[in-house]
Amino acid sequence: MDEIQYRERPDVESMALNTLFLESWPGHRARDFDRTHQHSLTFICAFVGPRLVGYVNVATDGGAHAFLLDPTVHPAFRHRGIGTELVMLATRAARAAKAEWLHVDFEPAFEPFYAAAGFRPCAAGLIPLAGSSQLNEQGHP
Repeated sequence: MDEIQYRERPDVESMALNTLFLESWPGHRARDFDRTHQHSLTFICAFVGPRLVGYVNVATDGGAHAFLLDPTVHPAFRHRGIGTELVMLATRAARAAKAEWLHVDFEPAFEPFYAAAGFRPCAAGLIPLAGSSQLNEQGHP
């Protein structure tokens, strides 16, 4: 297998990202990632050769808070450390940008992954807005 390459803010088209998300998350609705990236502190992609196999976005409030969004690894490439590396690189980028806190929302099944990455549980609130999916029995989208 080819070596995994990680690139911060690569020139990647929405079509490639939507393809990754469609293959990784059932029910994904295509979106304009260029618009998303206008509000990003950074984003990081993982490639095997020219193939996009992983992604994570870091949004910011422009101050103390950064938000880890959409960590995604193609199903055929999971359990190889790609997600861990993406989160580590995102954490490093948020720290370098002087963010004081890095937030992430996740479903309970992912708690061991995020705990291993250094995230601590905390209370938070969530309001589903128009167009948002319903919450499950644990209160997650």
